[in-house]
Amino acid sequence: MTFVEAFGWFSASLSLVTFSMKTMIPLRTAAICSNMASITYGLLLGLYPGVVLNSILLPFNIYRLIEMRRLIKQVSQAAQGDLSVDWLKPFMKKHTVKSGEVLFSRGDKADQLYFLVEGDIRLREIDKSLEPGHLFGEIAFFSPEGVRTNTAECASDATVLRIGESALKQLYFQNPKFGFYLVRLVSSRLSSDIRRLEEKLA
Repeated sequence: MTFVEAFGWFSASLSLVTFSMKTMIPLRTAAICSNMASITYGLLLGLYPGVVLNSILLPFNIYRLIEMRRLIKQVSQAAQGDLSVDWLKPFMKKHTVKSGEVLFSRGDKADQLYFLVEGDIRLREIDKSLEPGHLFGEIAFFSPEGVRTNTAECASDATVLRIGESALKQLYFQNPKFGFYLVRLVSSRLSSDIRRLEEKLA
């Protein structure tokens, strides 16, 4: 077996390794190695279509790997620090609502997570007003029934950011650590709510 043939088998084995990965970061890392090996093998044998294909895929895989590592870092910092949701904002869509409009009602299926940018949102059942910078609607995502426990009504014109359930699931499946940190974020919020309730009852 010549060196070129051996390198070809090595390149093929890297492709198999790529498809065997279960999580995104190892998959992207293996894909980058596979791209580089395939480019080298193609140049040795003059297989230029494969060289062109892998030359296109290589920067794409590098970009995705950097993107996922950046997400892990941002989520980790959010969970370990003040639980800021700045890392989540790029994945959310802006939505403007009018005074008196209801974002969701008690008993509705939870399909959106919200972040209040400006304005005033009132939770009817507990008569609580939310100020800008407040993440809300996340608790229902983790309840057994998956339904809203409060009605969120706009007490004034407001601007919110929102992200759907499918987008949240996509982020989770791209990086399982995202789900872990999101649970920590929600757990912290629940603990804060319990402390506030205990102080109020006391």
